[in-house]
Amino acid sequence: MKPVNLLCMSALILATASCGGGKATTEATPVKDSLLIGRSDIKTEGKRLTPEALWAMGRIGGVTVSPDAARVAYTVSYYSVQQNKSNTEIFVMNADGSGNTQLTQDAWQENQPAWIKEGKKLAYLSNESGTGQVWEMDPDGTDRRQLTDYEGGIEGFAFSPDGKKLLFISQVKTVKTTAEKYPDLPKASGIIVDDLMYKHWDEWTTSAPHPFVADFDGKAISNVKDLLEGEPYESPMKPFGGIEQLAWSPDSKKIAYTCRKKTGLAYAVSTDSDIYLYDLEKDTTVNLCKDYPMMYVPGKLRPSLSGASEKDILAPSKEENRGYDTNPQFSPDGRYIAWQSMARDGYESDRNRLMVFDLSEDDPNHIYKYDVSLCFDTNVDSYIWASDSAFYLTATWHGTTQIYRLGLNDWKKKKAPVKLTEGLHDYGSIALCGNNLIATRHSMSQADEIYVVAPGTAAKNQSAHSRQLTHENQHIYDQVEMGRVEERWIKTTDNKDMLVWVIYPPQFDPEKKYPTLLYCEGGPQSPLSQFWSYRWNFQIMAANDYIIVAPCRRGMPGFGTEWNEAISGDYGGQCMKDLLTAIDEVSKEPFVDRDHLGCVGASFGGFSVYWMAGHHDGRFKAFIAHDGIFNMEMQYLETEEKWFANWDMGGAYWDKDNETAQRTFANSPHRFVDKWDTPILCIHGERDYRILANQAMAAFDAAKLRGIPAELLIFPDENHWVLQPQNGVLWQRTFFAWLDRWLKPAKEGE
Repeated sequence: MKPVNLLCMSALILATASCGGGKATTEATPVKDSLLIGRSDIKTEGKRLTPEALWAMGRIGGVTVSPDAARVAYTVSYYSVQQNKSNTEIFVMNADGSGNTQLTQDAWQENQPAWIKEGKKLAYLSNESGTGQVWEMDPDGTDRRQLTDYEGGIEGFAFSPDGKKLLFISQVKTVKTTAEKYPDLPKASGIIVDDLMYKHWDEWTTSAPHPFVADFDGKAISNVKDLLEGEPYESPMKPFGGIEQLAWSPDSKKIAYTCRKKTGLAYAVSTDSDIYLYDLEKDTTVNLCKDYPMMYVPGKLRPSLSGASEKDILAPSKEENRGYDTNPQFSPDGRYIAWQSMARDGYESDRNRLMVFDLSEDDPNHIYKYDVSLCFDTNVDSYIWASDSAFYLTATWHGTTQIYRLGLNDWKKKKAPVKLTEGLHDYGSIALCGNNLIATRHSMSQADEIYVVAPGTAAKNQSAHSRQLTHENQHIYDQVEMGRVEERWIKTTDNKDMLVWVIYPPQFDPEKKYPTLLYCEGGPQSPLSQFWSYRWNFQIMAANDYIIVAPCRRGMPGFGTEWNEAISGDYGGQCMKDLLTAIDEVSKEPFVDRDHLGCVGASFGGFSVYWMAGHHDGRFKAFIAHDGIFNMEMQYLETEEKWFANWDMGGAYWDKDNETAQRTFANSPHRFVDKWDTPILCIHGERDYRILANQAMAAFDAAKLRGIPAELLIFPDENHWVLQPQNGVLWQRTFFAWLDRWLKPAKEGE
């Protein structure tokens, strides 16, 4: 594949000075083209998507609507393969998509725009001063001023509705360094560990994010208070939690925050986080999940009211909020607070419910909280309050993520949410914009763009009207041809209906035969919906003349609770049969080259590849496993989130009386290396603490010792994902070089 020069064309930088006696600048200062990363003018060849084109795409981020619903601010991140880094800028447009303007154009990172001061200013995070701090600017990008200078930096923020206080996130050290313990050994690199969760995702755990609240006079903050002062806990929760896990009440008197008040071993084996409510006037905190009863259906973990009496529905319980409770939001009138909730401790893929707490009562006998999504047999992926105290939410069902509307009391009427949108695409974030919604949307053929959705236009058997507002990457789409995405339903070995996505090469010719890839999704309980990836991208696989078969096997959400939960404790069972059934069924097509099938996947998909290597019965001619589990006994001890291993594996391998656990470990891929007979590429990041890199190294060594052709691609500075541009391009080139070597036989004469 021919590399493409990705020099960006932007040539200006806005030079701004920190406030604190400094000045705010509005003049543009020229800089060298090579220093500024902006929108690329890349040119492609042959109408085919390339790795370079993928990395040239702008990536739309956070979206925020002005208080008067007239304007929308958002971010776009641009990447430079040459510089091996990214840059994020802020844009603003009118709510109808007109007047789109880039507000920032400089070498700093500008993130998380938020409208403040009644929409007269835009606040944002910038690292211009050396650390992340809160800045403000006029909505035209002028009069940029630094508002905070907090030592250690700020990672997320939210101004109170009255504008008088600032809630922000900053790291607090929780573990002494070796130098602090032994001052005479300042250059010692050793880390002393005496409890679990000493590592998480891609970092050694030495600090925790804490929520802070401060007074704000319009120019600077003062009287900073740590809401978790002296506590070693984290809020928001690592590794991916942000400001969405904290919320202001409409009257600016209360703060809700997400916290799992556990450390060490207790943290490592539990998902039990809670929603806490802090009262600024009283300086008190209550646990909304544990201190109050909720309505529930006794003995029912699945969202069904069938057979339940009204008395049962209203039965009080304090035992229902033992899993993840996250992302609180107050209703517009302040009477209610909602959050996403899982019932069971240790099960990170439990059904994500929408919990509501009634703040209007002060009666110990009152039933305060209830599951408003009780009649919805899938996850609430995200949600917002509507102006009339109903909800708009996103949820995945049958392979797409759509927008739904749910009334506050619909569950009492046994009503499920109303689906507002349709189509082969996924909606991501949603925000109110007057009577409309502003949403991000993507598909297997298009990266995120911003849309306006008119929910009031939805009618029976008709979806809500939507219109695209941004066209960030249209100049790239105009140069490439995307392959057709097909939705198929097939019968599994146990006679269930399974959705399978089939993606065809551009300019597909049914008279030809194409090498075909079985794609194994990760998770294991993540949806295989209409996602867009900058690495595991189906369209770039199709552009290299591969057919892709992507089954929604057992374990994926969006097909009911039973389907979702079937994978736990059964890694080598029905889910593997589902994968094999999918490739076998699609391979019956005359255009599939059954002599040149490949199998690829990451995370649990990588496990699937390693497992297939010992069980495929000659189907495949090449394997690629990225960040996969090879030895499950080692994985049980190596992974940092022990709750996941305990739930999905069924327990420890030394528990000989545990039938589920013993079945799990008996199906570990490393036990079937004697049956390996197919070339395999193993890929892993050494900063991956979810599944350690030694798993790939061991699999590679095993293949080599067996005399099987194998390659190992190790990234010393990547985690479970590949995030750096040059590593991303290297990943793609290695991926296709390996597949082409084994799945594309040389033509006669070559």
